[in-house]
Amino acid sequence: MNPEPPQLSRSQPDVPDPLSLPAAEFAAASVAAGLKGGRAGALDRYARVYREGVTDDPLAPVALPEVGRVLESDSPEGRVVKFTLRVPGRDGESGALETESVIIPMIGKRGVRTHTLCVSSQVGCAMGCGFCQTAQMGLLRNLTTREIMAQWFTARHVFRPAHMGNLVFMGMGEPMDNLDAVIGAITILGDHRGPALARNRITVSTVGRVDGIARLAQLVHRHGWHRLSLAVSLNAPSDEVRSRIMPINRAVPMSRLREAIEHWPVYGGAKICLEYVLIPGVNDAPEHAAQLGDFVLGRGPYAGRPRLPGLVNVIPYNPRDNSPWEAPTEDSVDLFLLWLAEEGVYAKRRRTKGRDTMAACGQLGNPALRRRRATGVQVTASARGPR
Repeated sequence: MNPEPPQLSRSQPDVPDPLSLPAAEFAAASVAAGLKGGRAGALDRYARVYREGVTDDPLAPVALPEVGRVLESDSPEGRVVKFTLRVPGRDGESGALETESVIIPMIGKRGVRTHTLCVSSQVGCAMGCGFCQTAQMGLLRNLTTREIMAQWFTARHVFRPAHMGNLVFMGMGEPMDNLDAVIGAITILGDHRGPALARNRITVSTVGRVDGIARLAQLVHRHGWHRLSLAVSLNAPSDEVRSRIMPINRAVPMSRLREAIEHWPVYGGAKICLEYVLIPGVNDAPEHAAQLGDFVLGRGPYAGRPRLPGLVNVIPYNPRDNSPWEAPTEDSVDLFLLWLAEEGVYAKRRRTKGRDTMAACGQLGNPALRRRRATGVQVTASARGPR
């Protein structure tokens, strides 16, 4: 069960929406509506919307959701900004729900500060991962392509960070459960007349929806999509541990998940990232590092299978509300990375940013919007992928 967004009427139904369409479709719709300037005029309006942030052109109006909460915190690499956008509830009630997005500063090897935008694909999430704040909400509804693009537009043209380069679908929700809207947003993001964001600057994260991984992999074979990056939220070295903290593993065990990752097409510049949230007392022991090495390198129960490309991204756990676990110590994180290195696993540590404003990995979500459990959403047969 994936609650769908409300159908919103536009005050000018004959005027196409630039936040919902790629440039060619926007131009075709403008021509069909008989708007002045023809195709060339429409493409010019579209470019001005995305490149200059123009919102008041009557032939390409952009009605942005209202900005709600804005929370800022300092990090060694710059200011972290979490912002919300007010969006309708399932019944169309205005401003009943909110998206959450985070602008994350990063300083690269050359000392240049860039910014990564973390966007949400759903309000809440149905996956039920025990360590995640969003999971405590349940799934309220999917976001539309427009609502995903509104997060990018607001970040780029309202908050205006310098050098906003990367975009990651790592906010609220499971992107593979709302893949049509996510693909629509990626198409617009990569449009050279619009945001013109290179595919290798975009990463889609999943808890392991193998059906979605397979569908997205087919797109990656297409010209222009080759370098789209995939992140898999692994978080455990064995089925026993993963099933305890991630309910999806009961439907899609690690062997099947690994098979889906093995079939992901890797072209030049693309990345596969195995995300590993390090939780004290759950997945941070030496034997866990050894089991993770088996999974990545094709050893032990995975003997005879190819080594997985990419890297392991170790993420120190960021406690959710009422969490049964504390954040790991710096020493324990360093020690786990050392054990992985001894196993021959290429791993990096994700730097913690925004924890004090609930903007860090796994902390997005407003408990006040928690859905009624009477209509509870569970992992369904679709999570199991094709038989």
